[in-house]
Amino acid sequence: MMLARAIHFDESDRNVFRSPARTGEWCLSGGFEFSNWTEADLAGKAQQAFANGWLGLETFGRVTFVAVTRIEPAELAALEEGLAAHFVALYGAPSVEAARPVAAEELAQMAALCADHAPNTLLTVARTLTDAGVHETYRAIEADPAALEQFAIHGDPT
Repeated sequence: MMLARAIHFDESDRNVFRSPARTGEWCLSGGFEFSNWTEADLAGKAQQAFANGWLGLETFGRVTFVAVTRIEPAELAALEEGLAAHFVALYGAPSVEAARPVAAEELAQMAALCADHAPNTLLTVARTLTDAGVHETYRAIEADPAALEQFAIHGDPT
């Protein structure tokens, strides 16, 4: 199964998100955070998180880019438990047991998004607020295969 991890190319996420995700943490869209938002909520760093931030599943911070990679079943199970606990702590779910199916569905949606992409494919998310709610679109940036010359050492072996 594939999922996505936070990736940073520079320090910009530290400047644009109130709480940036940590490099390497597992991520999902996290659009549920914005389900009750209105145009009045879209300002400053909150606007940036809404517009194009993936949700990290350890820090619950945001990141601009994620990279598709394989996840092990035990890691997925731990993410499900952590996300269910987050739903209890932050969103008022009645219990981890009640939140677990919702957490599993969020992770399944992310896995479905990643399933059609090769490892190391970068993904971005773009959100808009519509009359029907939050609309998300995704963009994939395929990884270029590295040429052998990028890694080989050329020279005279003597």
